[in-house]
Amino acid sequence: MMIDTDAAGLLFDSLRADALTGPDQLRELYPQPNPHALRKETDRLTEETRALIGCSSLVFIGSADSEGRADVTPRGGPAGFVSVLDERTLVIPDATGNKRLDTLHNVLQTGRVGLLFLVPGRPTTLRVNGRACVSARPELLDQLTPVGKPPVTALVVQVEQAYPHCPKSLMRANAWRPEQWLPADTQPSSAEVTLAQLDLPGLTLDQIEAAEQESLRLRYE
Repeated sequence: MMIDTDAAGLLFDSLRADALTGPDQLRELYPQPNPHALRKETDRLTEETRALIGCSSLVFIGSADSEGRADVTPRGGPAGFVSVLDERTLVIPDATGNKRLDTLHNVLQTGRVGLLFLVPGRPTTLRVNGRACVSARPELLDQLTPVGKPPVTALVVQVEQAYPHCPKSLMRANAWRPEQWLPADTQPSSAEVTLAQLDLPGLTLDQIEAAEQESLRLRYE
């Protein structure tokens, strides 16, 4: 289905007409942050945040291209698959994916990323922002924890901001409480979403589901 992009933008444009335009307007709506919320941001990893990264099996990577178009993508692997080289440097190995390379392209353009580390079943998260580059140096790749086959490249991050979050967001979301999760049939399946996105004549749901199953079977290849 083709979407009239001009019509789709009307709602956004109407809301943007009286949207906030500066930090002073924004601050008028909120109280000042607790001093500890500012003080706990550091420019390096502590022993504790290094340990947290070592327990993390899931990290979300935020990046943007040179024109400011933003992207967030997940990376997963065994706990500790993100290597901490020192208190200012960490490395995320490349893993088999859709081969679009959106994050890597963005890093090549801007040299910056934002990371959000999660530990499944635990409420603490860690936000890390900083400079980044893409490395294919063999001696670096050899010392990383591979996610399946050996990585072709790695994302190297220089820590400029490290900030541990309180658990409120995950607790509000009941993220780790299965008894609070919605039944699986209340949402469209991954295959149903993909079929609608592709919108290709003759393509069936069964074909998408079969392709997904094969992709999961070969998830490390």
